[in-house]
Amino acid sequence: MESAVFFNRDLSWLSFNERVLMEASKTTVPILERIKFLSIYSSNLDEFYRVRMPVLMWDFELAKQKINQQQQKFGEIMVKQILPELEAKNIHWLYNKPIPAEISAQVSDIFFNEVLAYIHSVCIDRDLTDFFAENNKLYQVIILRDQEGTERMELISIPSEVLQRLYAIPSGEEQYVVFLEDIIKHHLAYLFPHDVIHGAFNLKITRNAALKIGQEYAEDITIALEKQLETRDFGFATRFLYEPGIPLRNIYRVIHALNLHKAAVVEGGTYHNLKDLNNFPLDGKQFGYPKWPAAVAERIAEKDTLFNHILRKDILINVPYQNYDAVLRFFNEASNDVSVEEIYVTLYRVASNSRIVNALMTAAKNGKKVVVLVELKARFDEANNIKWAKQMKAAGVRIVYSNLDLKVHAKVGLVKRNIEGESQYLGLLATGNLNESTAKFYTDHILLTAHQPMLQELESLFGFLSKKKKTPADEDQISFEHLLVAQFNLQKTFLDLIQREINHAQQGLPASIIIKMNNLEEQVLITKLYEASQAGVKIQLIIRGICCLIPGQAGLSENITVRRIVDRYLEHGRIFIFHNKGENDIYMGSADWMNRNIYSRIEVCFPLYDAELKRLITEIITLQLQDNVQAVNISATMQNEELHGPNPLRSQEAIYQLLQKFNVN
Repeated sequence: MESAVFFNRDLSWLSFNERVLMEASKTTVPILERIKFLSIYSSNLDEFYRVRMPVLMWDFELAKQKINQQQQKFGEIMVKQILPELEAKNIHWLYNKPIPAEISAQVSDIFFNEVLAYIHSVCIDRDLTDFFAENNKLYQVIILRDQEGTERMELISIPSEVLQRLYAIPSGEEQYVVFLEDIIKHHLAYLFPHDVIHGAFNLKITRNAALKIGQEYAEDITIALEKQLETRDFGFATRFLYEPGIPLRNIYRVIHALNLHKAAVVEGGTYHNLKDLNNFPLDGKQFGYPKWPAAVAERIAEKDTLFNHILRKDILINVPYQNYDAVLRFFNEASNDVSVEEIYVTLYRVASNSRIVNALMTAAKNGKKVVVLVELKARFDEANNIKWAKQMKAAGVRIVYSNLDLKVHAKVGLVKRNIEGESQYLGLLATGNLNESTAKFYTDHILLTAHQPMLQELESLFGFLSKKKKTPADEDQISFEHLLVAQFNLQKTFLDLIQREINHAQQGLPASIIIKMNNLEEQVLITKLYEASQAGVKIQLIIRGICCLIPGQAGLSENITVRRIVDRYLEHGRIFIFHNKGENDIYMGSADWMNRNIYSRIEVCFPLYDAELKRLITEIITLQLQDNVQAVNISATMQNEELHGPNPLRSQEAIYQLLQKFNVN
């Protein structure tokens, strides 16, 4: 097999972000949601520059070219679609437009009453030893000439971190929406009364966000991380984004003054940090998606308990279509059930006001042994995790931090009870974080089970995690018969499951594989999928983001299709279905097939054994494979190819309707 049979990882990610941009262009999507998709695109791109641009090499220019094309499309969507549609609704978004006289007085009130207190300028033509351009912060560079005609440049920090970015200003039957930076620009004559203003331009600097924690900090990682977080926004510049129209000589002066010589110099639009559009001041009820109230995942009789219910039958919660109450109740019951002696949990990203963590602290105060594996290196959630780790530790929870070289990405919990002298286990295994906030818009699956052999394996895994080792040694080996755990058996088992389908295809039996993941990169597993395709195995992939597998290539992957779904909820669940002569072995879990997930993380995937739950997941996946509204096919050229048909099917809406009717009782 040829070696060059993989899409480039970063270009594939940019293709995903382009799919987000496509959603913003759809006239069938409510106007507020289209603006939010522009926000998501912008936020994604900022993270790309912070995280990926510093490590790009040969494809750096190719990535920039792709981004420039997308940015042009972004501008076209804004100017030709979004703004005219708002105008038709008497909403005048002053996007690169002067502030009209009819609202000038209200704008001045905002400036003098709210904004002026935060305005500070520095002259960039002078010594800037005490000034540092912060990461992803908005600035406005002002080109001035004094009374002698001498030019200078002042830099104003836009206080969008303490003030709202967009102001809605009513005027009769109409409404105006004004950027904070335009309110400042409207008052430059007040700020510089003795100078002639020759231009005001918006700019932004993006910096590297990588954290480097050495093993020497292993015993005091929280202190080391806190120090690193204090300096995260002071990394080297990866992008200098500026507004069109600024003279070239002034661009050079800014680069020199702010030490941006190694940054990618990018001409953007008039406005930056458009992730702030997520808070666009429009009424969500009128201009957003209609509400989809979450269904009750499992009804518990008044005199029954969730734990007793789980002992009778597995429960599968499919968020956000079904509510999160059963997950919260799982930890609430554990914290006060007199038979519960021990609780073990992995936490990767938790809510800022986590009810789950509060239940764990209550359990510890109630005298139960509570062990929590906190992953401090969850990117951009480090500070929140440190905060909770300190509070839990103060409440008596035993906190375990993972080895610095082995991130724990598994989403699992275990409760151990003493029932008449015998140990009884109840477990939670999930595809997404134990986070009641993200559960409202991430599609994930949470299994609550009392399958004792599986949960005994989970207890053994927690025993290994408590040792904080980089890799399992001979004495740490666990014989997993049910769980698939990265660093132990996950990759090998998936390879074996693919091989089984290959064997069936070679025997002339039906053989198929359906996989839904966020990202697909790891080349050993991709190569095995290619081998399966060549053997005649039908492979259907649903990959939201990065996909390095090239589908539909003759002699290589003609039996593989890849689709991508972007809709109102973020597709996040990982599901693996192997035909197995019609028996359908189904696994779910935390693991994408990325290099990091396979080789440098602890991931847990788990089987579905309940026949009714297997049928439900199969039906959900079938709906996603039939989606011809929100799904696109990924072509052999990495294009997002739209699907059409005589019977439109939007899978998320169909799944919502299915789960509204689904009743496992």
